[in-house]
Amino acid sequence: MKIAKEFNWEMGHRLTLHKGKCKNIHGHSYKMMIEFTGSTVEDGMVLDYYEVKDKIQPIVDELDHAFMVKDDDVEILNFLKHSGSLHVIVDFETTVENITGYFMNKIKEAGLPENITKIKVRILETENTYAEDEIEL
Repeated sequence: MKIAKEFNWEMGHRLTLHKGKCKNIHGHSYKMMIEFTGSTVEDGMVLDYYEVKDKIQPIVDELDHAFMVKDDDVEILNFLKHSGSLHVIVDFETTVENITGYFMNKIKEAGLPENITKIKVRILETENTYAEDEIEL
């Protein structure tokens, strides 16, 4: 059995290695669909949607209206610190592929029930582009 829940947030970033427009500071309205596959338990649910929200929403809230910045992007880090802007420092280029992996790792760390056998994360960076990853537990 599979269940899914959608989350949304606004976030800025830039791709320091990009050769086009994405090297500039910009942002997206991200949409993420998370799927959990597993057996139903005695209450008839794979995972209660309230529990999904309790585990995932804090991760989303940390990023909402923040700037995700690579740890060696000194110019932007100095600006963000000086301006007092909300930011999250990561050790990867902030591509949608890497952001998907970031969420996957955070979800695995959140402590899921033993009946969950697979997680799938799909993040839409624009209305027609996305990255997706899934893992068997």
